[in-house]
Amino acid sequence: MIKKTIAKFFLTGVLIALHWIFFFKAIKVSNVSVALVTMSTGAFFTSLIEPVFFKRKIKFVEIILGLLVIAGLYVIFNFESAYKLGIIYALIASFLGALFAVLNGLFIKKHSASTISFYQLLFGVVFITVYLLFSNGFSAEFFQIPTMDWLYLLLLSSVCTAYAFIASVKVMKHLSPYTVMLTINLEPIYAIILALLIFGDKEQMSPTFYLGAFIVLFVVLLNGIIKNSVSLKDKFKQKVSRKK
Repeated sequence: MIKKTIAKFFLTGVLIALHWIFFFKAIKVSNVSVALVTMSTGAFFTSLIEPVFFKRKIKFVEIILGLLVIAGLYVIFNFESAYKLGIIYALIASFLGALFAVLNGLFIKKHSASTISFYQLLFGVVFITVYLLFSNGFSAEFFQIPTMDWLYLLLLSSVCTAYAFIASVKVMKHLSPYTVMLTINLEPIYAIILALLIFGDKEQMSPTFYLGAFIVLFVVLLNGIIKNSVSLKDKFKQKVSRKK
């Protein structure tokens, strides 16, 4: 039983490592804005994957909203041809992230968030280390990083990754993977603003890109509103039935 559990953690550790690899590849061949907007498809992928593992029917409204997300991506993809490879990498990263979130939604029912995160991060680091070894990623220049960058890396790895990682897994005790992914998909809103402030002209895109981005983000927000209204109606019905 323990070996089976460790094997599951190993698999999801590899999944999150591949997610990181494709995500940063997407940024490298395109830019932050393109990668993050495309990553907003995570909620759509989760709406397709979650019913398989949680044994529930796929909801029609989720499919419709998912198609609208694809329409928004098509607008971006069609007019921002220079970033096609980045969009493809980001879509792969988004799918892997959605699969990872759904599997953690199952794990959290039996294991603590800290245990899950420890093994997944451990196996993820091991996988990326092996990946860098075989891709000749390690070199003398690889470790020549300015002192200030080491501080940034420490902050990003501890607070922005490890802590956020554990918190996102822990919250799945109370929220579904779909809701968690929906919340994460709001990231592009403030990330694009930060990217424009930090990177300036490099992050400025065509008006068509922002139209496509608006469609994607609008669908994500609309999805959350619909989910919340349905949840409130269900709670109201439960209260009425109890009074009867």
